Amino acid sequence: MAAGHSIEGLIKWVRRDDWRDRFEDAFDRHVGAACRGAGVGLGELAEIIGDHGVSNLWGCAFEDFVSSGPDDANIAVDYLKRRGWKESAGTRAYIDALRRSKMSLYEVSNIVAGESFMVRDMIRGGEPVRVFERSATRSLKQWDRIAARIVTVLGKTQITGALLAFDHQLADEALASIERVCKKARAEALKLVRSLGRAAEGEEIASVTGVEEVLARSAFMFSALWLNDVLRGALNPSLPAMQNTDGESLEFITLHFPILSNKNLAAIRAALDALPTLRKENDTFWNWLEAAKKAPKPGRKKAGAQTFSTRMDDGATVLGNVEISDKAVTLSVNSQARSERGRAMLEPALAGLVRAPLAERQTVEQMMAASPRRLGKTLDSPPLPPDELKKVVHQGLTDHYRRTLDEPVPALGNRAPRQAAKTAKGRDKVVAWLKLLENSSGRHEPDDPMASYDFTWMWEELGVAEHRQ
Repeated sequence: MAAGHSIEGLIKWVRRDDWRDRFEDAFDRHVGAACRGAGVGLGELAEIIGDHGVSNLWGCAFEDFVSSGPDDANIAVDYLKRRGWKESAGTRAYIDALRRSKMSLYEVSNIVAGESFMVRDMIRGGEPVRVFERSATRSLKQWDRIAARIVTVLGKTQITGALLAFDHQLADEALASIERVCKKARAEALKLVRSLGRAAEGEEIASVTGVEEVLARSAFMFSALWLNDVLRGALNPSLPAMQNTDGESLEFITLHFPILSNKNLAAIRAALDALPTLRKENDTFWNWLEAAKKAPKPGRKKAGAQTFSTRMDDGATVLGNVEISDKAVTLSVNSQARSERGRAMLEPALAGLVRAPLAERQTVEQMMAASPRRLGKTLDSPPLPPDELKKVVHQGLTDHYRRTLDEPVPALGNRAPRQAAKTAKGRDKVVAWLKLLENSSGRHEPDDPMASYDFTWMWEELGVAEHRQ
């Protein structure tokens, strides 16, 4: 509910006999298909997505109900006619604005904590507008995408009560769905007009198939997409697909080559030093580096997968690590294919010095499950002061992103950001990529150094700073 406008009277009105059944049908249109598809009853919904989630969906259905239908069959018109005299001028204006509103998809930017934020309509286009609403500024992040209704009441632009947060991928699905609905509506309208033997007038067709008309009938789609996504995540939680820079699924594999005799340590070090793809850090540790910078191979990287990459300061890709202990030479890599390549590299070099390797394997899920225990072992070491930690993290991010600007990025069609930014189509992709990076970083906890990282320099260096609004 927008601050300052209580519509409790209108909410009670929907429980009257002449509106109750119609609203229940409207609510089912918003949530029924997703629930049935997931095998979830309405009574189970709150337990799965929480009371707040159900309340938000109820609000979406309610606002859709208030904004739908002709005046002679609309609850807001009926309520104002019969009970409007009891409400304040502000509440009457708010109900009237809600009656004329349409849900759309918005991109958030320029948040002023405790005051306002800017929104850009991703469906209807146009310039961003400033929305005055305090509570939402505490949870919204730069470049968030939300399905909501924006109304102007007595000269003040504000957001209504129902708001659904969409991640960037789900927002793209919503945009594609709206586009499909618009095309289908136009095709059906043209077919009908022609079947009646009439000429298809552009303005006449647009009046029933334009974006405004489609949005007026599509509020339920936002609820359905959002609920489908939430139920899918709640009932079938899974990690995102993860891969290394060769497009291979992540799997952490360690090969332990038992040392035949401690007397062989000097010979083992010499053999490892002689391998051209190993770079020595110290007497017991080597980084296994990619032999040469390879051009990206189209189609190898999986769409939507997150790429895990480790690089040296000079940009060389780290394929694995080799370490010597008193008992074994250990190779650590992040895929089955790299373990086979690493074994083929080490066995000839260490022939007669080590035995056949023993393999230790760990999936991403197993490593994440073990991480709290590992973290607990490091808690005794004194942490850096917050300001120092922030400097270290921010410098690390800057170094990483500066290298990334000249490296192929899957989201940019395996083109480097600097290269992609040279064309109009490429710049659009670069802007979307930067927004996703900035939004993901900003969603960390406020005391996490990631949350305060400033991406301004990347926008400026890529020449797209004017699109950061």
